[in-house]
Amino acid sequence: MKTVSNLNNCDRIIARLVFLCLLPLSVLTVPMHSLAQPFDAAALTESLRGADREISDRMRDAARKPVEVLQFLGLKQGMTVLDVYAAGGYYTFVMSRAVGSDGTVYAQNSPTASRYDEDRSDMTQGEALEGKIINGKLDNVVLIHQRISETGLADASVDFIMVSQILHDYYNRSPRAAHELLIELYRIVKPGGIVGIIDHTGTAENDNNRLHRMQKSQALDAATRAGFSVEAESDLLSNARDNPRRSIFDPALNRGTDQFLLRLRKPDA
Repeated sequence: MKTVSNLNNCDRIIARLVFLCLLPLSVLTVPMHSLAQPFDAAALTESLRGADREISDRMRDAARKPVEVLQFLGLKQGMTVLDVYAAGGYYTFVMSRAVGSDGTVYAQNSPTASRYDEDRSDMTQGEALEGKIINGKLDNVVLIHQRISETGLADASVDFIMVSQILHDYYNRSPRAAHELLIELYRIVKPGGIVGIIDHTGTAENDNNRLHRMQKSQALDAATRAGFSVEAESDLLSNARDNPRRSIFDPALNRGTDQFLLRLRKPDA
């Protein structure tokens, strides 16, 4: 299993230099993420039904619609991806299969988050994530056991960042914390790169900190303040039957919350 600490930087740099030397000059002037091909949605859907994926994750797919979400967000084969607060690795697994062997997925969990209990499991989130990587043979996944501010990832080093169901925790701690998170993601993502935001919809009249929700308008404001353009919104994860006065953990909701989905873009340099 790969972690940030055991990657061989020299080997990685040499391989990239050799690759770049073989490319024609016209190709070198085009951002690499714009050359990537869309992932095969049918093949990914079939892969996610496999026995090497936990049944609890497969059961979530109908509500979470991971293939459709990643198509909307613009994930492509061969991309370098950061999964912010990967938790038990639901999206880590899906994105690993989507980007393929030429891509890389950095799965980030803070040391504290890795010790949280995994939902519907007797494991911690860190154990669940590592189990997915081993059982799924996700050789393109690199674990980062650090806070998001301490990942060691270089400026403009990833093509795509997933922020799934976590921005509300930063914002409800303080709008400044959400701003600092997004500023760090702006630093890490390449010009022209994508940040996907998924979160549980809250309303102004409720205690969203207690309910683990946030208003979409708050996410939009935080994103634009950090320098991102909001390229598109989707109602893929909307659920009119949700009750915004209930916690997302309320068993009556069965995790069927109304969620907003945003595609952010870092402007080209």
